[in-house]
Amino acid sequence: MQDFSSVLIAALGLIAQGDADLWEIIGLSLRVTLSAVVIACVIGLPLGAVVGAFRFAGRGALNVLLNALMGLPPVVVGLCVYLMLSASGPLGVLGLLYTPTAMIIAQVVLVTPIVAALTWQVTEDLNAEYAEHFDSLGVGRLDRIGALLWDARYSLLTVALAGFGRAVAEVGAVIIVGGNINHVTRVMTTTIALETSKGNLELALALGVVLLSIAVAVNAAVMGLRSTAVRAAYA
Repeated sequence: MQDFSSVLIAALGLIAQGDADLWEIIGLSLRVTLSAVVIACVIGLPLGAVVGAFRFAGRGALNVLLNALMGLPPVVVGLCVYLMLSASGPLGVLGLLYTPTAMIIAQVVLVTPIVAALTWQVTEDLNAEYAEHFDSLGVGRLDRIGALLWDARYSLLTVALAGFGRAVAEVGAVIIVGGNINHVTRVMTTTIALETSKGNLELALALGVVLLSIAVAVNAAVMGLRSTAVRAAYA
């Protein structure tokens, strides 16, 4: 059994040497995650802004649904997406199972409720502040949504980063629909699980170090953006 220090040194050596397999896995992880977050934001930001700015029948039920979906178990999402994309499923004809696209779909399902619910909270507070001004100027619905999203842009960037942090750490759903195929669908989290089970601790720990570094960078970015948003609000 290798001790931790020797494994850590070997892992850092892999990173420093620019191991091709290591960087291929990191690159695919970032492509899948960033694609999923962009799609989730395209869906979730307008949805959250609409329900945050307007009152309508069923709004309370939608609130409950979005909050519930924020806590969706990833393996359940993976199973549902698998059933949809499998050969006997309604989308099986597309042949997306065990591809990066299937992994993106699973991550979009997981991240979109988070983006929508957090956007709802941000825009609802902002709309309460702007409501009288909007009414006095006769601002239309689309313009109101656009104004809220623009003025909340710093806070919404933190929402997107929160979604990124959720997606990049995902393993349960992506391994079900992606299959962890070498050079095709192998990402950081699934590789860590696989290599640990095989006893290849150097590669697993190297990916763990990179994943942890990304998490720290994302959190630092969130804190920086929050500070910027606060300064902008009181400027």
